[in-house]
Amino acid sequence: MREAQVLPSDPAPPRVGSLFSGYGGLDLAVEHVFHAQTIWFSEISPVQHVFAHHWPDAPNLGDITSVNWAGVEPVDILCGGFPCQDVSTVGKMAGLAPGTRSGLWSYMAEAIDQLRPEFVVIENVRGLLSASAIRATPEGGNNATPHPATLRDLEPGYWGLGDDATRPLRAAGAVLGDLADIGYDAQWIGLPASTVGAPHPRFRVFILAHDPVPHPARLRRGAGRGEPGSGESTSRHDRALASDHRHRIERAGWLGGMEARTRDVVVADRRHTRRWGRYADAIARWEHITGRQAPAPTILNDTPRPRPAPEFVEWLMGLPSGWVTDPTDLLTANQQLAALGNGVLPLQARAALQHLKG
Repeated sequence: MREAQVLPSDPAPPRVGSLFSGYGGLDLAVEHVFHAQTIWFSEISPVQHVFAHHWPDAPNLGDITSVNWAGVEPVDILCGGFPCQDVSTVGKMAGLAPGTRSGLWSYMAEAIDQLRPEFVVIENVRGLLSASAIRATPEGGNNATPHPATLRDLEPGYWGLGDDATRPLRAAGAVLGDLADIGYDAQWIGLPASTVGAPHPRFRVFILAHDPVPHPARLRRGAGRGEPGSGESTSRHDRALASDHRHRIERAGWLGGMEARTRDVVVADRRHTRRWGRYADAIARWEHITGRQAPAPTILNDTPRPRPAPEFVEWLMGLPSGWVTDPTDLLTANQQLAALGNGVLPLQARAALQHLKG
């Protein structure tokens, strides 16, 4: 009698390390696009309870400024959206200077240098493209721009070379330069949330960097998308498996359904028009994409001005109901709104990464 063939298990998913994790919006996109799994995170704000709720097996490394990276489990992908307050156009525009919250980028850069992941995913606000990096200047230098520069002015003149401290370096340039300094190639894209059908702009910048030195034991970058890899598993079986045969992490599986619905034509009905007026088409479309009805937008109470309802903002971010507003996470309404305001729209991040990954 012929012995039944035992098929090996799929290779273990790539490991993700998460910094400045928030409620995990960027992690959801990374897990979905790379078929990966987050194994640890770093977060100190109250929203850490939300992340721990959805990733119960991932330990929190705590304050990024105190982490000893030599003792941290290596990862294949490192992701994070470092604080945006000092590069945001609505903030102080203090840049990445030491002592600022956005200056915590230097700690993320140190983590990248120490851990050497295969890929690095970074997210931040539009101001990253315009805010000055506020780098230290040599003696006698200053941060003044002698005259306005346009794109066609950059190549012919010496200002485009980046060798003179009197030419302000933009925050995005500093981040990309730091990645180059530690040996990573990078590309970036900026896109609004409305690109994926959300009823608001929320422009964000996404950077995908990779180590050009092959890591054959990790993501097997020698094999293209859909091409066979080694398929070696922990049980020591070996077979050819396409890279997209990896099981998607169930936690992020719903993103695929949302993405498919972005291509549908949606027309607002009378109910939407009566309730939402000129926003009816945008609300109807996002209801279709998210698969659920929009919650009440405000909390009505005795205060002179109505407050935004966290459940509505959660819906605007394309998150499942209760992802941030679950009462068991013990966040106040203000903490929920702060977490959502600082967070990443997963479907938007997914679209950016799909484009950058190719």
